[in-house]
Amino acid sequence: MQQIIGVTELQRKFRSFFEDVVSKRIPLVLTRGSRPEAVLIPYEEYLRFQQMQESEVLARFDKVWNRLAQLNATVGDDELAADIQVARG
Repeated sequence: MQQIIGVTELQRKFRSFFEDVVSKRIPLVLTRGSRPEAVLIPYEEYLRFQQMQESEVLARFDKVWNRLAQLNATVGDDELAADIQVARG
């Protein structure tokens, strides 16, 4: 479960909140005024998040690559070579 605190309170009690995030693995939502602005999470969670983002990007790339392969499936080697010659001038 997450904990929500203001930035001012975090400044006053940083060590305590930091220990909760690290040892108890409690995400800390930081607010300014009453609006959420940032989240403090354990480093392992951050790494997992980064890996998920990379996986999503790779999955999208694979989808585009497969779509291009479908669109170009009917293009023969001779037609491709001719297009390359035209592009080169």
